[in-house]
Amino acid sequence: MPRPKGFDTDHVIDAAMSAFWNKGYAATSAQDLVDSTGLGRGSLYHSFSGKHQLFMEALRRYESEWTVRQVELLGGAGPVRGRIRTVLMTVVDEESGAVPANRGCLAVNSIVELGGSDPEATAQVRRIFDRMQDAFQEALERAQRDDEISANRDPRALAAYLLTVMYGLRVLGKTADRDTMIGTVETALASL
Repeated sequence: MPRPKGFDTDHVIDAAMSAFWNKGYAATSAQDLVDSTGLGRGSLYHSFSGKHQLFMEALRRYESEWTVRQVELLGGAGPVRGRIRTVLMTVVDEESGAVPANRGCLAVNSIVELGGSDPEATAQVRRIFDRMQDAFQEALERAQRDDEISANRDPRALAAYLLTVMYGLRVLGKTADRDTMIGTVETALASL
């Protein structure tokens, strides 16, 4: 009979996600993962078969927590423009907050670091981006039906634009001040 795991898998994945988010994939060492998760190397590698699998679990966790929250905000009640503003301002708030500010987006950081060299990570980030773009598109289509925005605009193109703004804010947040990011949000909303 297999010996039961003596740890909470969700806690380990969350801790690893934080380590990868703070340092990036390549710069996160096995010792960083041991320190952040509280597990020994043997337990980590036995449970996850290596750093890459643990990283992929962290990317999936990011999608299930962070991305789902943004998708739910876009699908909520109220005027669509207000919900889009809420999603974009959430990014501003997270990037200009106290802790852990200025770390950007795990998906964006990962694709910048690994895009083109890690097909599995690239595919996972693409799923995250596609999910967000689909959520923006659905919200924009509802806004067109409700006469909040012009029906003459291509909702897929607008969704791609908003996706670019949202993830651009994640990058901008690493160096820009809050007022600059808010100005970016207001400009994006005015362009709808």
